[in-house]
Amino acid sequence: MITIKDIAKEAGVSEGTVDRVIHNRGGVSKKTEQRIKQLLKYHNFSVNPIASALALKNNYNVAALIPEHNDFDLFWKAPYLGILKCADDLKTFGINVKSFTYNQYNPASYKKSFKNLIRTKPSAIIMVPNFTIETAEITSQLESLKIPYLFLNIDIEGFKNIAFIGQDSYRGGHIAAKLMQLSTPNPSHFLIIQAQHNITNNNAVSKRISGFNDYFLKNNNYKTQTLKIENLNNLTETRNIINKHLERHPEVKGIFVPSSRIHIVANCLNSVFLKNIELIGFDNTPQNIDCLINESVSFLISQKPFDQGYDSIRIMSQFLLKNEKPNNKHYLPIEILIKENVAYN
Repeated sequence: MITIKDIAKEAGVSEGTVDRVIHNRGGVSKKTEQRIKQLLKYHNFSVNPIASALALKNNYNVAALIPEHNDFDLFWKAPYLGILKCADDLKTFGINVKSFTYNQYNPASYKKSFKNLIRTKPSAIIMVPNFTIETAEITSQLESLKIPYLFLNIDIEGFKNIAFIGQDSYRGGHIAAKLMQLSTPNPSHFLIIQAQHNITNNNAVSKRISGFNDYFLKNNNYKTQTLKIENLNNLTETRNIINKHLERHPEVKGIFVPSSRIHIVANCLNSVFLKNIELIGFDNTPQNIDCLINESVSFLISQKPFDQGYDSIRIMSQFLLKNEKPNNKHYLPIEILIKENVAYN
């Protein structure tokens, strides 16, 4: 098998020069670089990332800044497990991963976790940018330290992240609207239920709502209305608000929840509404899957959250190990889950 030493000998250069060309580190004349690349191509040479990392004694510390999860809100457990799995797969490559969590409804918690994170002197950061203002402060510091970062799950424009990894949220909302129309072929009204803490600019929830509403702009026979609830976790209040709204609006034939909380809405509906109204939401959390199986929810749209976490570490590792710049947008497939296929997801 051809080695860097063989390439160096044939090119009449040092092994270090060949290594610089392979890893795009610069410092090599154009003529020499071209000669080395031709030899690499001729010999069908491919670098072994494990051997390369060990030989160079490169160790990269990747930090992940993600929302915490609990038994009541399990969505963020899946990306966290994806991060752990990829970290385990790549540990022999010299990639070390440490996760830092924060309260997704508390910007002070977000900043505090980042302060703990930055003390570890990371080589790169995976982050879920829940709060725009605080994210601007954080990324400004990262850029001054020349630490690369990518955004996971939430796509905020106007930043210098090397990539976004997640779902095309606008398209997800568009698909939810199409499913709703197919489920209720007669002209109808659809209700969007949104928690107050999700009402922010530039996040996944708002983009889903835009995609959902824009779909129906083409068809005046279908109308949408929005119900904003301060705290969906307050079940007594949520139950009263939703059922009273539906009593006042019998024209509503479908409910869209643009977050992972569709199970809360389903469990709060009176039986008569649950029987006659289509429910569509996001994410294959255990609670949502239970609702899909018992048919209180018609469709779930999966973001493939485990894959989001896994791919974020994989892509950042390729950037660090091989200087492989990722596509600016790395969209995961949009999966439509129903009772009949959810067991295979």
